[in-house]
Amino acid sequence: MNKLKLAILLLVGISFEMQSQELDVNLQIRPRFEYRNGYKTLLPYGQEGTSQISQRSRLNFNYKQEDLIVKLTIQNTRTWGDVVPAAVADKNGVAVFEAWAQYNFTEKWSARMGRQVLSYDNQRILGEQDWGQQAQSHDALTVSFHNETQKLDLGGAYNSTAENVIQTPYTVASYKALQYAWYHNQFNSDLGLSLLFLNTGYEYAPNPNPANKLLVDYKQTFGTYLTYKKGKIDTNFWLYGQTGKSTDLQVSAWNAAANFGYNITDAFKAGLGYEFLSGKDSNDGSTVIKSFNPIFGTNHGFNGYMDYFYVGNHLNNVGLQDAFLKLNYNVNKWQFALMPHIFLSAADVVTPANEKLDSYLGTEIDATFGYNFKKNITVTGGYSQMFGSSTLEFIKNGDANHTNNWAWLMISVDPKIFSWKK
Repeated sequence: MNKLKLAILLLVGISFEMQSQELDVNLQIRPRFEYRNGYKTLLPYGQEGTSQISQRSRLNFNYKQEDLIVKLTIQNTRTWGDVVPAAVADKNGVAVFEAWAQYNFTEKWSARMGRQVLSYDNQRILGEQDWGQQAQSHDALTVSFHNETQKLDLGGAYNSTAENVIQTPYTVASYKALQYAWYHNQFNSDLGLSLLFLNTGYEYAPNPNPANKLLVDYKQTFGTYLTYKKGKIDTNFWLYGQTGKSTDLQVSAWNAAANFGYNITDAFKAGLGYEFLSGKDSNDGSTVIKSFNPIFGTNHGFNGYMDYFYVGNHLNNVGLQDAFLKLNYNVNKWQFALMPHIFLSAADVVTPANEKLDSYLGTEIDATFGYNFKKNITVTGGYSQMFGSSTLEFIKNGDANHTNNWAWLMISVDPKIFSWKK
C-alpha cells in the first residue's frame, strides 16, 4: 500500500474490522471562462462588458459499510486572480458542500442527516444548481422509502445563525424552517407522476414591534410533475401553486409548463415547450404576492441561459411567459443544441404615466456544444444573445439597442483518484 492510500484511509477513519467496506475518492477541477456583455440584465448605458475565469475545485469522499453510507464533499470556488499569487490565505477558503450520513434500516427505508443536496424531478422547485460554481445544498434530515415503482421522501430543516443561548434573529438570507414531502410513482416504463409539497418558513420582525418579537410566516409550494416517454416521444408537464404568507403578506401564485420532444433520428431530437410563471401587474396596489417564485430550483436551466429571469432576479415582478424550441444533435463525442426563446410578461407592464406597454420582452437564442475529450475530461461551451424590447428595457433598465450577448467555455476534469473495497 503506498503512502497516498494509507493517508486517505487514516483521514476518513476507516476501521479494519471484518465488515464489507467501500471507499471511493473523486476529484473535480472545473474552470470556466465567461464573456459577459449584457448577462443577467441589459448592459447599462455607457458601460462595457467584462470577462473572467471562475473555478470549482472539489474533493468527494464516498464511504459505505454494511447499511451505513457516508459522503463528504469539500470545495473551493474562486475567480482567477481574486488573491495575489503570494497570498497567505484564500479569499473563499475551503467549504463543506456535502457532509451527510445515511443509514438503511431495511431494503426500502433509510434516513439521511447532514449537509445534502435536495434535488427532485426536473429540478424546477428543488435542485442542486450545479451550474453555479458553489452549487446548492441544505442542512436537513430526510427519511426515504422506495420500492420497484414508488418513492417517498420526507424532509425537514431548522436553521440558526450560531449556538445561541437567547432568542437571536436569523440574519442569513435563507429560510428559518423547512418541511417537504415528495412522492413518485412510476406506473410503467412510459408514465411517471410526482407530487411535491414544500413548506418554507421565513423569519421576520413585525413593524411596529414593541416586544421585539420574531415571527415566522410559512409559504406553501405544491404541485405535480408528469412524464411520458414512449418510442420517439418524450414529454413532460408540471403545475405548481403557491399560497400561505410571507412577511405578513398573503401569497397567491402559480406556475405551469408543457414540453414535447420527438426523436427524429437516433442523433437528432426536436422539442417544443411553453412555461407560464404568474406575475403581478406593475400598477397593482394590493399587498398580495402574485408572482411565482421557483425558490430552490436550478433556474439556470430554464428561461434562457443568459439568466435574465429568476436567477437571483425578476422576483415579485410581472412574471413570465416563455415559448421555446429546442434542437439537439449528437454525433460521436459531440453534442450540439440550439434553443431560441420568446419571452413575454405574464402580467401587465404599466408605466408611472399609466401607459400599458407591449407584453413582448424579447428573444434569446442559446447555442451550446459539448465534447467528450477523453475519459473524465469534458469540454462544453456556448454563445447566447438577447434581442430585448423596449418593455424589457423598462423593466431591467439598460440599453436594449446595445448588442447584449454572452459566451462561455468550460473544462471539467473528474478523475477517480482512489477506490478501495474489502
